[in-house]
Amino acid sequence: MITEALIVSAILFSIGVVGVLTRRNAIILFMCAELMLNAVNLSLVALARLHGVTGHVFVIMVMTVAAAEAAVGLAISIAVFRHFGTVDLSQLRTLRG
Repeated sequence: MITEALIVSAILFSIGVVGVLTRRNAIILFMCAELMLNAVNLSLVALARLHGVTGHVFVIMVMTVAAAEAAVGLAISIAVFRHFGTVDLSQLRTLRG
């Protein structure tokens, strides 16, 4: 059971890394970062079965950071879209505009 969860976690994390490295859309970038954080949460919960409740505490902390990151990232993306008209990171050269 634990090895299957860790394998799924590694696959999800790999998909997130590939998405972060290959995509240029800011929204897709944030989604891939969230996917990586959720993969870490899955591995922490799986390993908590072996080492106690400490993994669950870390999962709650990671979920809190992920929620804050999503809110701030969405706000920044909306501000960039309103100012530049796009969220494509390859087209944005400067934030001064």
